Amino acid sequence: MRIEPIGEKVVVKRLDADETTSGGILLPDSAREKSRQGRVLSVGAGKLLANGTRQHPQVREGDRVVFSSYAGTEIKLNGDELLIMSESDILAIME
Repeated sequence: MRIEPIGEKVVVKRLDADETTSGGILLPDSAREKSRQGRVLSVGAGKLLANGTRQHPQVREGDRVVFSSYAGTEIKLNGDELLIMSESDILAIME
């Protein structure tokens, strides 16, 4: 099943969090922070402007992005945990 976001929304799959600290200490699942990086799976048509035109999205499918900690709504689809968020919640595209 594919999920198609509406308007300026995007669907992001969160990347796995680091399993160790910078000092090499292995973190248990309960101590890991959720990753604030993800891969864009699908993109809506863009933001609808006041004059009736659409602003094209800045992100594309496959982009690796950084987003704020509390961005988006978590959903489960086919066993995957995904986030649906506004494009404005995305802080940067990583290359």
